[in-house]
Amino acid sequence: MNTNRTKGADVLLECLQVNGVDTVFGLPGGQLNDFFDAMQRAGSDIQYVGSRHEQGAAYMAFGYAKVTGKVGVYTVVPGPGVLNTAGAVCSAYANSSPVLCVTGQIPSHAIGKGVGELHELPDQLATLRSLTKWSERIEHPAQISNTVHEAFRQLKTGRPRPVAIETPPDVMGMATAVETPRAYDGEAHNIFDEDLVRDAAEALSTAKNPVIVVGGGAQHASEEILQLAELVQAPVISFRNGRGVVSDRHYLGHTFASGYELWKDADVVVGIGSRMQPYLQEWGIDDEMTLIRIDWDATEINRIVNADIGICGDAKTVTAALYEEASRVSGVRESREEELTALKGRIAAEIQGVQPQLSYLDVIRKELPDDGILVDEITQVGFASWFGFPVYNPRSLVTCGYQGTLGYGYATALGAKVAHPDKPVVALAGDGGFMFNVQELATAAQYNIGLTVIVFNNGKFGNVRRHQEEWYNGRFIGSKLQNPQFAKMAETFGVAGYTANSPETLQVALKRAIAEGAPALIEVEVGEMGSPWQFILRDRARGKKSRH
Repeated sequence: MNTNRTKGADVLLECLQVNGVDTVFGLPGGQLNDFFDAMQRAGSDIQYVGSRHEQGAAYMAFGYAKVTGKVGVYTVVPGPGVLNTAGAVCSAYANSSPVLCVTGQIPSHAIGKGVGELHELPDQLATLRSLTKWSERIEHPAQISNTVHEAFRQLKTGRPRPVAIETPPDVMGMATAVETPRAYDGEAHNIFDEDLVRDAAEALSTAKNPVIVVGGGAQHASEEILQLAELVQAPVISFRNGRGVVSDRHYLGHTFASGYELWKDADVVVGIGSRMQPYLQEWGIDDEMTLIRIDWDATEINRIVNADIGICGDAKTVTAALYEEASRVSGVRESREEELTALKGRIAAEIQGVQPQLSYLDVIRKELPDDGILVDEITQVGFASWFGFPVYNPRSLVTCGYQGTLGYGYATALGAKVAHPDKPVVALAGDGGFMFNVQELATAAQYNIGLTVIVFNNGKFGNVRRHQEEWYNGRFIGSKLQNPQFAKMAETFGVAGYTANSPETLQVALKRAIAEGAPALIEVEVGEMGSPWQFILRDRARGKKSRH
């Protein structure tokens, strides 16, 4: 026990620091005064990045977590402040991202009484628990160390998802003798059923057309997955969150577009760290396919259909064990390089019809180095990037997954750039979604965050407009937009503004923006864009499996 009397806010910050937190995104307010004062006194030990809206702070923490695999931390006031972050929390939950919300509360004596305290909610903790993996309230400084310890256990054990801690202002300001903060030291990642791994290896040893599907839970297992894929000559398919686990330069690395063709003949499928929803629900499976699932979350393995072999455990550890076992029981496979390279080439030619998106993505790929990061958005170019933007490294394409949170991209990309200041980061944006977080241009300028955002301006919510045209006989409502001059607006924030109207002019502007390394916005005027959906929403590829 530490005999010195310490404010709760200082203990809370120290507990975060001993768990490796060195960056906090946030926005100050009355219930957080003591916590912000603790950060100020910590000096350079804590990097604070302030947003101009609470949702921006939470999205930045999400972006930080996505590109590092580390815990992204944000802090906002309670009530409307924490509710403003709900979209980002939903995105982190959908993407299994380790994000920690540190929020305040109303004074302890008023909680639950409904007296009308500033920022009071009927039950904030219950609200947070409905959005997160785990949430808890700290009611005395003596609870801080254990509560933060449990928060990091939840963040780092099993399936990572957002968690939240709320602390009343009187507890933040209370000085008392408390336990010395301690770091969560992790739990063994080598716990899994070895018999099931042997069963999976046996199934792979007789497979003629094995396929591996990877998701966001496989990003840290890139080397092990490639080893296994090369051993059994299994193409590795990824949609959004799994992109980059195996490089698109490798003949075994396949996007959703070519993966659809491979799925038709797959006899053994190994899903690693993936929900597999579009594959199992949309593409379809049958009794000719053996389904193997590897996932930290035991509830995911049989959620859609029952797996033939379900292994609960860490993707990296289990895949390494599966490779070792498969090496003993599998013979040398004939290389499929010629066959799979030809497939990749055929699909690459087919998707080039999605224009002008693919031409713009080709330019971005040319200017962005291999380890550069692209953050997509819910926009026509963003959709096309899921299958039309080559990805060469893990964690270098960021998406919001199934939540589809319009406007998430710019603030998320700021968090990614804060995490990797030495890597070029490019954010995609549509004119509609960009306005959701346009205020964070001020954050980019204030903290000199050298992110380049490309705003594709066509004066409409493109997908909504397409639906109204195709499904409702052109009865348009709410899909046309009145926009500012984005490049000129950026300059009023102190952000460099450029304009382009073609892939060639975008390339010139992007080359300059990346070279200068300062906050930048490139406005690209575009017209009609081709539909990318024929390569995303596919017809059923095979029959429905009987096991449910």
